[in-house]
Amino acid sequence: MEKKFSVIIVEDAKLELKGTEEIFRTEIPEADIIGVAMNETELYALLDNKVPELLLLDLGLGGSTTLGVDICCRVKRDFPQMRVLIFTGELLNEKLWVDVLDAGADGIVLKTGELLTKYEICSVMAGKRFVFNQPMLEKVTARFREAVMRDAAHRKAVIEYEIDRYDECFLRHLALGYTKDMIANLRTMPFGVKSLEKRQSDLVSRLFPEGEQRGVNVTRLVVRAIELHIIDVENIEADE
Repeated sequence: MEKKFSVIIVEDAKLELKGTEEIFRTEIPEADIIGVAMNETELYALLDNKVPELLLLDLGLGGSTTLGVDICCRVKRDFPQMRVLIFTGELLNEKLWVDVLDAGADGIVLKTGELLTKYEICSVMAGKRFVFNQPMLEKVTARFREAVMRDAAHRKAVIEYEIDRYDECFLRHLALGYTKDMIANLRTMPFGVKSLEKRQSDLVSRLFPEGEQRGVNVTRLVVRAIELHIIDVENIEADE
């Protein structure tokens, strides 16, 4: 016989709550549901009486998409031994997933596809972190693939066009709207304006075919660097 464990479910949609309870009843009989809450107030009232081993937490409560993150952060602070598994219909707000994982959630199950299974519950109760269901894993894998391919394209471009760290720094700050005078004053750029003008001309000759080099301005140079994955607009920051 599998070890029993206690659960509180936080869900503000009555129909979905009923379905979740049915999943536990039929698929995870070792789970003892000691309470259900439809909002933050009801949850904390339950926690005043008994702290469960697992909190199954919806993110979108009462029309708020961030309340679930706040709840997760608080319960993980007050009850660090309690497992928190997110069960959410927030399918497109990926930033919300990152926020709740940063708040200490042990895993995320999206309300799509196979929904909640015994595997996710048992994995979290076994102490595993970053427990995801198949739909969530597919999204994480797709994001991981995009990042890997972007990094690979960047490395290839750096080698192919002989980009050194000063070229990258120069192009990155041009993309951020810096003038050559401003770039020349950076700690990481030990060149004067004249040298930067020469570097710009040299970059144009490397990044553009011979017949397209004439009249290339700063904007076109930056766009070309982005097209070639030499600079990544999704991860671009200025130096001090």
